[in-house]
Amino acid sequence: MSEIEVKYFTPREAQKTLPLVKKIVKDILDTSFQIRTIAESIGGNIEENPTINQLVIEMNDYMKELEELGCFYRDWNFSIGLVDFPSVIDNQDVYLCWRSDEPEITYYHGVNEGFAGRKLIPRDYLD
Repeated sequence: MSEIEVKYFTPREAQKTLPLVKKIVKDILDTSFQIRTIAESIGGNIEENPTINQLVIEMNDYMKELEELGCFYRDWNFSIGLVDFPSVIDNQDVYLCWRSDEPEITYYHGVNEGFAGRKLIPRDYLD
């Protein structure tokens, strides 16, 4: 069994993928909203609902699209549309970190730090 090769992004490369990433994240957030709306209307009994099952399949497909690009969806509350892009800054593996209300990618965090550890990408990595 072969290991999955990680794609590393420079900030510029990640930024170039952002128009497509934004669309996919919008699809994920819209689909999760539909799932929540239907679940609330039927009292939360979602296991046997064919519409919800189809929407879950679609949402998983959107997440796979992000993974095929090389980035990862990280917002399991489906509220802010958080995406991480593997990168290297100061010889350390990090994630460039973008959320759907941000116009561009300007933050990163260490692999084990998560969203709370976000820092501005150093200026010399943005050129």
